[in-house]
Amino acid sequence: MYVLGIETSCDDTAAAVLDNQATVHANVISNQDALHERFGGIVPELASRRHMELISINVERALAMAGIGMSDIGLISVTQGPGLIGSLLVGFSYAKSLAYAIKVPFVGVDHMAGHLLSAFLEKQCPAFPYIALIVSGGTTALFRVDGFSEFRLVGSTRDDAAGEAFDKIARALGLGYPGGPLVAGRAASGNAEALALPRSWLADESLDFSFSGLKTAVINHCHRLRQAGNLDESGIDDICASFQQAVIDVLVRKTIDAARLLGIDTIVLGGGVSANRSLRIQMRSACVAGGLNLYLPARVNCTDNAAMIAFAGLRKYASEGAGSFDDDVFSRSPLGR
Repeated sequence: MYVLGIETSCDDTAAAVLDNQATVHANVISNQDALHERFGGIVPELASRRHMELISINVERALAMAGIGMSDIGLISVTQGPGLIGSLLVGFSYAKSLAYAIKVPFVGVDHMAGHLLSAFLEKQCPAFPYIALIVSGGTTALFRVDGFSEFRLVGSTRDDAAGEAFDKIARALGLGYPGGPLVAGRAASGNAEALALPRSWLADESLDFSFSGLKTAVINHCHRLRQAGNLDESGIDDICASFQQAVIDVLVRKTIDAARLLGIDTIVLGGGVSANRSLRIQMRSACVAGGLNLYLPARVNCTDNAAMIAFAGLRKYASEGAGSFDDDVFSRSPLGR
């Protein structure tokens, strides 16, 4: 059986084809960075309109890449939430209509579940239980994962998500959008010890995150340098490097703490920010030092993609059966509450 995965939770229009052994036969992703760059962030109405333009095209591309036809699809898996309502509705409505037309079951998938299970798209897969750090533009959270549908939130951000903070710092520095890769690129040429920036550890043994204080400290520093006429290119590199290191320090330590406190020896990363090279290197070093197993999905499987939705849907269908045509999308994940 082949599974068609569809993902439109935010600004990436994605379609993928998996077989029932979780082998990825196609993984098509179209981003909208050029569309939203001039606004410095995602414009929901524009995002949903672009999804409408691309979704049929990308599904057809995925089928062609996999070398199959629509009649070979046995299950459709689609992101049901969380995300932008307009964007979600495009993908979810398309998936339900297609399932009805070709008479196959469909299943709605929590986007978070996709990220939590994205490591299973790789050849080397983790064993349960594991600690999953999901870090993206909208989410920074730690989960204990005990099975394909057994997720327990153990820590989350109290304010800004890490990816959100990256975007805001990029905007403050006039670097453009999306902020994460741009800040990381400039950080590679900077001195991570140039600025003494705060790290918010919160209470002892807290697994929650807070990046608003760090974000404010960096923005205030930028304003002071601009007012003094001292914000040059080298200074921007140093700000990016120092900011990035402050975020990574907290992400790594909290994740290692979660494994220690819960007595779990395996860690998995997911979400767009987990594609950050420095984070991956430093998390690996920390896991080696702590005798922990680390599973890092390929970068294409870290960012929003339909392959992880197809896999999560395949597992959900096996345990819960098909979705209902009365199902609707949701903006907030019940997994994060």
